[in-house]
Amino acid sequence: MLDYEITSIVGKKKSRRRIARGQGSGHGKTAGRGQNGAGSRAGSVSVSLLEGGQMPLFRRLPKRGFSNFNFAHKYDIVNVSQLEVFEDGSVVGVEQLSSAGLIDGLKNKIKILGDGELTKKLQVIAHKFSKTAEQKIVDCGGTTKTT
Repeated sequence: MLDYEITSIVGKKKSRRRIARGQGSGHGKTAGRGQNGAGSRAGSVSVSLLEGGQMPLFRRLPKRGFSNFNFAHKYDIVNVSQLEVFEDGSVVGVEQLSSAGLIDGLKNKIKILGDGELTKKLQVIAHKFSKTAEQKIVDCGGTTKTT
């Protein structure tokens, strides 16, 4: 028998289970849902966290640690090399960085990092500077200002 004469492999595709189609199908009457209860009703969703009256696991375990998530300062990071898009002698603040597409929005604070090289004299206004970034901006004749 040649390859192109093979029509299909027997048993490769299972036919779908036709439930609630009479007792003769083997899936009639309750249609695989068991007897009465919430599981037999339409729209029932089992929640894995519910333990049926037993004290849930997350309540049995002790509380530990501290999360700083609500109080952490979120900084948008801009590298010194990205400041090359601005003209020589210009003032670079939050609005200018946002309009240039270097930061997402105006809500987060901005930190300037010192990755890359800077050749232009800029007056940069940001919330935080790394030491190397501040040094590179000053070496080019620019100034830094924290807000």
